[in-house]
Amino acid sequence: MSSSSFSSSSASLVSVPRLVVAAPSSGSGKTTVATGLMAALASRGLAVSPHKVGPDYIDPGYHALATGRVGRNLDAYLCGPELVGPLFAHGARGCDLAVVEGVMGMYDGAAGEGELASTAHVAKLLRAPVVLVVDASSQSRSVAALVHGFASWDPEVRVGGVILNKVASDRHEALLREALDSAGVPVLGVLRRAPQVDTPSRHLGLVPVAERQAAAVEAVAAMGAQVDAGCDLEGLLALARSAGALSCAAWDAAEALAPAAEPLMDAAPPPPLPVPSLGAAPPDPHRPERPRPQTPDGLKIAVAGGAAFTFSYAEHAELLTAAGAEVVVFDPLRDEQLPDGTRGLVIGGGFPEVYAAELSGNEPLRKAVSALAETGAPVAAECAGLLYLCRELDGMPMCGVLDASARMSERLTLGYRDAVALSDSVLAVAGTRMRGHEFHRTVVEPGSGAAPAWGVRAPERRVEGFVQQGVHASYLHTHWAAEPGVARRFVERCRTS
Repeated sequence: MSSSSFSSSSASLVSVPRLVVAAPSSGSGKTTVATGLMAALASRGLAVSPHKVGPDYIDPGYHALATGRVGRNLDAYLCGPELVGPLFAHGARGCDLAVVEGVMGMYDGAAGEGELASTAHVAKLLRAPVVLVVDASSQSRSVAALVHGFASWDPEVRVGGVILNKVASDRHEALLREALDSAGVPVLGVLRRAPQVDTPSRHLGLVPVAERQAAAVEAVAAMGAQVDAGCDLEGLLALARSAGALSCAAWDAAEALAPAAEPLMDAAPPPPLPVPSLGAAPPDPHRPERPRPQTPDGLKIAVAGGAAFTFSYAEHAELLTAAGAEVVVFDPLRDEQLPDGTRGLVIGGGFPEVYAAELSGNEPLRKAVSALAETGAPVAAECAGLLYLCRELDGMPMCGVLDASARMSERLTLGYRDAVALSDSVLAVAGTRMRGHEFHRTVVEPGSGAAPAWGVRAPERRVEGFVQQGVHASYLHTHWAAEPGVARRFVERCRTS
């Protein structure tokens, strides 16, 4: 990873109150509690910075709806442990406190890498206390042994409280509290079963906010009300305020793009977003929080959005903007043409398989994407974008940029990947090493072109993806903050193509 991925300003102390919401395992209620806590605190007028451990794109959408700020990921595998603090400080700048939702079980990290990228690892990097969410639905006294084990496993992780989820009755609550009296970890909340806070899932997890609209607003409001009624918010705020100060400089897109010898010291911090009511429309997750700079050459990069393409890290748009581009979001489900003056195209992840018929039916846009690619203009496509560029998806015509066919599969492909660029492309020169993440239930045949995008080094060796003319298409999700030269190179290619 490039050393230029760091902010080069001198380090400062980051003292924003913060806490990490963790759990013994997936399915315990982390998203409900974290999102509800964000909503409950935001409803009190606090500016809450939302964060998610790991690569997940869907939970941050709910976080954004709860707080009115862009949800941001903290991934120690994709970006490296050294960027977790700076990226956190970037997102939390100007906020009253931050809530970080964990991933999987608290000590579960990248496979074969020990604690790397686990919730516990990120909590230590942030010097943040942890509140443990426990599904208490099938236990009573055993909860004390469970909490004691998680609190004592790693002495560097400070479990400062527990929230009991799915508690059946007052009697059940009394038994749980009695057992936990001996565990030395205070109970900071008790939540009963509440169907109204359930969020629907499908083949890749929760249904994204962009697809649920009013139902998502109602679900987040219900989560906030449940947490407000069942949790000790003052106790949780006190726990957040006990976080240790971080010594790091906030990540900044302009500084990350600048040569190491020429740091940009005077970049203005992004203005804090207002916290809207839960009845407001969800914030656009693709829109950078920093005002866009003037782009005299009119360099416009179109970024796919809408319900079919919801997966994007906010830092990507910020890096493109800092590199001199105007980022314009368009919806392939509704827009029949690319934005006027488009010089480059970014199509991230999402669920084109769910909207295959609608995407296929938008023939004018499919032709426009194909025509742009034929000119040699830069096109960067990840996962869903790869499927969209194929000849067909589940038998329905797509853009036909790639001579490949895509289809749904019963097999889940999931996990971190260590990869190296095999071909010079609009994103990287051959030999560039990056880390990525795969998460899909689809198959593309063939899986790579004459010039593959990546050679995957771990967990197994294989080639993957396509590089042809200005197109870079792959299943691999990457985080450009780890290698900001990707954004710089893409914008430069847009300028000269």
